[in-house]
Amino acid sequence: MRPACASLDAAALRHNLREVRKRSSARIMAIIKANGYGHGLVWVAQTLTEADAFGVASLEEGLELRAAGIRQEVCLLEGFFEAKEIPLILSERLTPVIHEAHQIAALQRSRGVGPLDVWVKVDTGMHRLGFRPNEIGQVIADLRAIPLIRNIGLLSHLASAESDSSPATLQQMSVFNAIEAGGLARSFANSAGIIRWPATHGDWVRPGLMLYGASPLPGQCGPALNLRPVMTLRSQLISVRQRKKGDAIGYGGDYRCPEDMPVGIVGLGYGDGYPREVSHDVSALVLGVRAPIIGRVSMDMLSIDMRAVAQAQVGEEVILWGQGLPVEEVAKAAGTIPYTLLCGLTQRLPRRDLP
Repeated sequence: MRPACASLDAAALRHNLREVRKRSSARIMAIIKANGYGHGLVWVAQTLTEADAFGVASLEEGLELRAAGIRQEVCLLEGFFEAKEIPLILSERLTPVIHEAHQIAALQRSRGVGPLDVWVKVDTGMHRLGFRPNEIGQVIADLRAIPLIRNIGLLSHLASAESDSSPATLQQMSVFNAIEAGGLARSFANSAGIIRWPATHGDWVRPGLMLYGASPLPGQCGPALNLRPVMTLRSQLISVRQRKKGDAIGYGGDYRCPEDMPVGIVGLGYGDGYPREVSHDVSALVLGVRAPIIGRVSMDMLSIDMRAVAQAQVGEEVILWGQGLPVEEVAKAAGTIPYTLLCGLTQRLPRRDLP
């Protein structure tokens, strides 16, 4: 069996949910789309039993949760794409986000039996999905006239909440707060909003990245916010060889040994989801010591400079991110964001609960 795996810490996930509750008195819709940010959709939902609701991207994800016995409210953040999805949404008691007129028209034509709860999305400035603020009054009136509709909520999404002095966020807050919606429940704050902008918490908050122990704020890692990494990407040394000064390492010979030195080969690569684009200023952890990654990342392997851990032998565990090595650091070295790394792990990489 290949030694590469992503180990998952259920206690850390529950801890991070408690950190959200410490920061906000609002109800919590835990965002677990994209296979639970790479951690496993059902595993995350079954672990977060204290979440008030879950947010997913699509009907397929909602159905997977219901099939696994998840009974909390499940919100379809992109709503439904075709009218033929409505019967399943009704039968499985899912909550779609309504963001386009064609969705209202489909609900008006539906012969299904409710009750159906919905969220209405308003575009407060991100300009991605949602109705314009001046359309919301008519949208709510139209939805209230549909017999199967029961509860309606109002939500929007913050575009720049990672900054604590964002004029864009202030403008979005002003737009959202000015909407008269007759006391409807409101949801606005994502992870960055929960941390940076308490005034956006409303009735429901929607944490995503912070649940998994990573920071949504630039220049900070999860532990600085009292968040614990849920996933640790692990493998082992599968080879250790002494190389000579000037030896080229890996494809293209991009790295040449500056002196005689031990080089380790780790059984994990971009075929598992580790970023091929990572620069040479990132390390792995071996025996708790940072060992720089050298050469190009291969599909199934990567190379590390073992001068600081020359005593390590074949079979020694290697940590690529997680406990002791924040995923934010690896993302920065790859020129990307932690979301991309967590969501990008491939299916061949096993996910295993920590003992």
